[in-house]
Amino acid sequence: MRKLLLGGAALAIIAVLPGYALAQVAMATPGKAESMVLLPKFLGILPFDQAHKGAEEAAKELQNPTPLQFLGPTPQNSVAGQIEIVTNATTQGVKAIMISNNSGDQIVPAAKAAQAKGIKVVTWDSPIPSSEGEDVFVAQVDFGEIGKVMADMTLNLTGPGGGKFAILSASPDAANQNAWIAAMKTALKDPKYAKLNLVDTVYGNDESEKSYTQAQALVDKYPDLKVIMAPTSVGIVAAAKALQDEKLCDKVKVSGLGLPSEMLAYTKNGCSPEFALWSFVDLGYLTYYTSYLLATDALKAQEGAKLKAGRMGEYTITKDPTRAKGLRILMGPFTVYNKDNVEAAAK
Repeated sequence: MRKLLLGGAALAIIAVLPGYALAQVAMATPGKAESMVLLPKFLGILPFDQAHKGAEEAAKELQNPTPLQFLGPTPQNSVAGQIEIVTNATTQGVKAIMISNNSGDQIVPAAKAAQAKGIKVVTWDSPIPSSEGEDVFVAQVDFGEIGKVMADMTLNLTGPGGGKFAILSASPDAANQNAWIAAMKTALKDPKYAKLNLVDTVYGNDESEKSYTQAQALVDKYPDLKVIMAPTSVGIVAAAKALQDEKLCDKVKVSGLGLPSEMLAYTKNGCSPEFALWSFVDLGYLTYYTSYLLATDALKAQEGAKLKAGRMGEYTITKDPTRAKGLRILMGPFTVYNKDNVEAAAK
């Protein structure tokens, strides 16, 4: 009996120690009515539709009686449109806003205003660069690792002799794109990549027609270009189509980040022999779970906090190594696709 009493006392002491609560895994209580907004960079592209599908899966599982709002601007009005949606949602009783940020730090005032109203601001896919106005970022994969994979794929496609390559990005304000490009440039400092020569970085604003035109302009400007690296699901498809239409796939290769279902034909015909990506369905699911836990006060956005996210298991909030003040939840992993595995993944 004495031992049992001592054990209980010890547990009582532990329970009040600072930080003890962080050791507990936050579990969701289904059925709470929480108004939540999923805000992609813009509407109309498949990866964000897949994220929406994952978020709806989580919403159904959590039995939230309040329907999820899937709101987004047009590609042409992405920055101002995102800011407007966040501003409007702040006045409408929303409890959580989930943002794939395409507005850089321009969105900070609107995000801070939302937080001031008690709204949880969770970023996913693309964070707020300064992390101001953001509770936590749900990162699809480690951004530094993406840079290395992009460098490796470029080296594989240029061959041992290396050569010139260019980057076709989304928009200049896309925090995730900028972080991946910066990580790639860091990776390129390794002597392993000494023969790779980055000659240009251009932006297609995640618009198919503009990305197509930018890819054409790159091969015209650099006749000896070997690779177009496009870390954007819109840009990689547009670039591959441009090279296919120009009958240049034997000379110039396309790689980057894309969906297997959209890249299948270009991988099989040799225009894009390899590329990488992660599951946007899982990303949407994890983002919704995280936001629901925060909105219901089951989880605090602080370093060391743990959460259970349904079928995806347990995660821990950590410092974001890419941003001085940011917090992140790291999802992972990503997959490199080629002719051996792209067909199965595209189904």
